[in-house]
Amino acid sequence: SSLAQGENVYLRGFGSFVIKKRAQKTARNISKNTTIIIPEHNIPSFKPAKTFLNEVK
Repeated sequence: SSLAQGENVYLRGFGSFVIKKRAQKTARNISKNTTIIIPEHNIPSFKPAKTFLNEVK
């Protein structure tokens, strides 16, 4: 629920869940040969903590 509200979540020793913004871009619909505009939107992202990466390795 925190990510849905735009807040980042940090878990010490595990990693962090952050919200990143994807920029607006144009895409093509190949079957209809048209271009569409994909608006700017937010996506969740995970970055593992250094201690977690070392334990897994």
